Amino acid sequence: MNRIIYVPHDLLNKNYGALKQADKKNDLIVLVESAQTINSKKWHSQRLQFIISSARHFAQELTDSGFNVIYQKGATTIQGLTQIGKQHKINNFLTTYPTSFRRLESFKDFPIEFVDNDFFITPTNEFTDWAKSQKSFKMEGFYRQQRVKLNVLMEGKDPLGGEWNYDHENRNPVPKGYKSHELAEFKFDEIDNQVAQEISQLTTWGEGQNKYWATTRKQALKRLDEFLKYNFKEFGAYEDAMPIDNWSVNHSVISPYINNGLLHPLEVVDAALKKFESGDIPIASCEGFIRQIIGWREYVNGMYWFLGSEYQYENKLAAKRDLLPLFDDPSKTKMNCLATIVTDIQERAWTHHIPRLMVLSNLANLTGVEPIQFLDWMRRVFIDATDWVMVPNVIGMGLHADGGIMMTKPYISGGSYISKMGQFCKGCAYDPKIRVGEKACPFTTLYWNYLDEHQDKFKKNHRMFQQLNGLKRLNDLDEVRKQATLFLKQLSAGEI
Repeated sequence: MNRIIYVPHDLLNKNYGALKQADKKNDLIVLVESAQTINSKKWHSQRLQFIISSARHFAQELTDSGFNVIYQKGATTIQGLTQIGKQHKINNFLTTYPTSFRRLESFKDFPIEFVDNDFFITPTNEFTDWAKSQKSFKMEGFYRQQRVKLNVLMEGKDPLGGEWNYDHENRNPVPKGYKSHELAEFKFDEIDNQVAQEISQLTTWGEGQNKYWATTRKQALKRLDEFLKYNFKEFGAYEDAMPIDNWSVNHSVISPYINNGLLHPLEVVDAALKKFESGDIPIASCEGFIRQIIGWREYVNGMYWFLGSEYQYENKLAAKRDLLPLFDDPSKTKMNCLATIVTDIQERAWTHHIPRLMVLSNLANLTGVEPIQFLDWMRRVFIDATDWVMVPNVIGMGLHADGGIMMTKPYISGGSYISKMGQFCKGCAYDPKIRVGEKACPFTTLYWNYLDEHQDKFKKNHRMFQQLNGLKRLNDLDEVRKQATLFLKQLSAGEI
């Protein structure tokens, strides 16, 4: 053997990246489990189990396929690779171009060659060319370009069905008594059990028992098939809904597997189109799902690299509050929406995009939590978190900390939106319609307070005109400010 091919834990697919070039006779495949990474944060237990067990299973699958494989535990990735190189007298290293600035930086003094990262559909240089040609970075324009380039849901030069985007049909709360398919639990093997035992010895966060997260490609394909059979049809209509008694609604719950390589985005798109062509899937559901993969996912990764490594530290709204206690301990709040959602994350390391954006990020934004602290929390607790996903989504979309580089307006709301799209408000200690007094909803109070505090920053933003104009109709703004001051103090103390 004369070459080491290094496989990161988030690029687990032998048909893409550096492994496409692998020679079973001459290449040594190495995966490194970094103690520094594992011990650097208080990770969600299931997140660690998923990442490590998936990698160990992949190493075993490569071995079974006839590759020479070493799964190395090391102090750091670089130290692990260096040790293997010395042991086998190999100084020729190859890997796939990293998925994060952090990984890229770690290799700056290490002699390793990169091959193009084709785990994404859009090459970075292609996205950069698009971004440089734009006055503003609207995802919709990029998405339409993707549809044409990939010839997905197209009729010649026109979009299938006459519309590019059916989002207006996909904003419904679930009807009373609605039930969607409950995801099946997986059965796990000795590798999973060994990893779970090792993780149980660490200081982690959240429930330790993994029930739902695939750790092999076979299981990931099963989850995709389950979605297409049972949940794809009504995915679109209720993709923004937040029912209190169904944690996954109709979502595919496959983002962890696309993000770690067990599934490739193009094979997911192909499978979805095949199911759509069978005739029983509404175009609004198919288009909405496809848009998440070829549109939003590719756009977010492209923006991550385009915006640069310092983008994660943006804080244009000068938010300085420490992370609220309720994010780590849901018993620290009486707000039913937050207590429920954070408990769900504790139990499964996941919730879908609307609770992430319109409840968790919304609260962090309205309360002025320091962006880097909230970003760190999101990276620690979500099963599908990676830097390229979380940095643009949190800094740009969730917190508007970049001042509007990615999004032209902040995604904020009072309690009314949460009441409309969720089922949390019934029986809650707070009323989303009230902004002052004992029953006032913190979201509603803080929403108006946020607009009041930042109106100078947003007054020239035409998309904020209607919201800012609403301040003029408030005859109790002084009381709102006082109520907000009290809420902020209580939230920081974990008292409401």
